[in-house]
Formats: sequence, structure tokens, C-alpha cells
Amino acid sequence: MPRAPPLAHNASPVMNFAQNHFELFGLPQTYALDRSQLDAAYRELQNTVHPDRFASQPDAEQRVAMQWATQVNEAYQTLKHPVSRGVYLLKLQGIDALDANNTKMAPAFLMQQMEWREAIEEARAGKRVEALDALTDDLRAAHRRIEAQLAQLIDTAHDFAAASEAVRQLRFMDKLIAEVGDVYEELETY
Repeated sequence: MPRAPPLAHNASPVMNFAQNHFELFGLPQTYALDRSQLDAAYRELQNTVHPDRFASQPDAEQRVAMQWATQVNEAYQTLKHPVSRGVYLLKLQGIDALDANNTKMAPAFLMQQMEWREAIEEARAGKRVEALDALTDDLRAAHRRIEAQLAQLIDTAHDFAAASEAVRQLRFMDKLIAEVGDVYEELETY
């Protein structure tokens, strides 16, 4: 279980900006993260550092509590999202997975992405919700496969170059899933 941030003699949290997000929550530095452990660690830390707990304290202590709460929220948001977590883990290895100069993608993935985009447009044009349902299932299954691959590449193989491409693929998948969501909304208005 995570350790709450150390408290100074005046009961204000003491910041340790040297901690990475995993250390902050007392979790292993891995892509395959136990979401329930992350959620529990987040709730525990939020309960400890929430600014409302320091409302009657001097301004300096309130500011420190606000900094802690901000750090905890940012770390939680980063670790709970698969793409952000992958980007962050690679950043810890000195790799910018989303570097604009690195757009390399496997040709098979690019072809599949084009097919998915065509399927989205066909469903939109034909106002076919059942086609969107099937496409959503396919996209989510592909997303899960890439996440599993990313966990293996980072946690087991330590192949950070390949993991960088997998992160970019996962980001594309998120965009496609969001695009399908937009089409659902468009079709609901008809």
C-alpha cells in the first residue's frame, strides 16, 4: 500500500519532487499496472493531502497541500491512461515516444488504420449503427492487443524503440475510437 507523504512537524505535507509517479503511489514501475491498486493509492493520498484538510492552516501550508494535491492528480491521470502511462515510462528511459520527427509505423498497421477509417466513413454515410457497433468491438479488441504488446515490450523485453511505436499505435487507436464516438453522436441527431 502507498505511503502517505511525510508530514512536517506542523502537519503540512513535505514535497519530494524527485519522486516519479510510480514512487509517489508506492507502485512498481511497470506498464502492466494493477488499476485497483492505483485507484486505492490515489484515494489514500488524496485523502491525506486534499487542500480542504488544510483550510485552517497558514497560507504557506495551504499552498504546499495544493502542490501535493496537484502532483497527485497529475500523476494519477498519467498512470491511469494507457497511452500516457506508456509515454511516461518511455520518458523515464529518456525516450520521447511522441516526438514529431518519429512517425515510423508498421505498414500493416497503417493499412489496417486506412481500412478502419473507410469503415467509419461507410457507416457514417449509410447511417449504419450496427456497423459502428461491430467496428467499435474490433477497435477495442485491437486496443487491448496493443496494450498487451506494450506491456511485454516495456516490462519484459525492455525494447523501448518498439514500445515507442506501440505507444503511437495506441494513440491512433484512441483517436479512431473517439471518431467512432463522434459518428454515433451524429447519427443520434438524425
